[in-house]
Amino acid sequence: MSNFVQSATLLLILLNPFLVIVYLIDMVEKLDGRTFARILIRAGLIACVVFCVFAVLGDAVFSRVVHAEFASFQIFGGVVLLLIGLQFVFRGPTAIEVLRGESEHLAGAIAMPVLIGPGTISASVILGNRHDPLGACVVILVVVAISIGLLVVLKAGHDFMRPRNARLVQRYMEVAGRITALYVGTVSVDMIMQGVRIWADKL
Repeated sequence: MSNFVQSATLLLILLNPFLVIVYLIDMVEKLDGRTFARILIRAGLIACVVFCVFAVLGDAVFSRVVHAEFASFQIFGGVVLLLIGLQFVFRGPTAIEVLRGESEHLAGAIAMPVLIGPGTISASVILGNRHDPLGACVVILVVVAISIGLLVVLKAGHDFMRPRNARLVQRYMEVAGRITALYVGTVSVDMIMQGVRIWADKL
């Protein structure tokens, strides 16, 4: 049981709904609660499938299917996160313009890169090493469901608070966006450096 909790906590920290809600502020402000929840559920299902594949197959996905080193994935993922972080620095919480499309196209955009990233994929591989395939998939399903549920609750809280405290909510989003930029930028540089070190060790 403790192993299950540890694995669930690891993935939940990386998914971090309180951080993701800042990424999705465009959607939070423009969509009604039902549409927002429906899109999140679709994105969560996509993420669950991807996480379960990596949990079951592990590093074999890279070595046998992609024919690439995991370090390459870390470097590329770090570059993507770095670009997102820079956009947050210069443009604020509404930086991810890809999420401004039509609602029926948003599920995939949320799944990747908001939910599915180098960190969560790495965690999925770790879960696959800790548990049998069924156990790892159960952990993933539970954690993604919790994350989606928290995001829906945060959306409801935003809709309740905004008409009464619009300036306070806006200030929170601005501050949270800048903090998010620092966090994302730091993690992205660390990922790039880890990938470079792995490649350097093989030379």
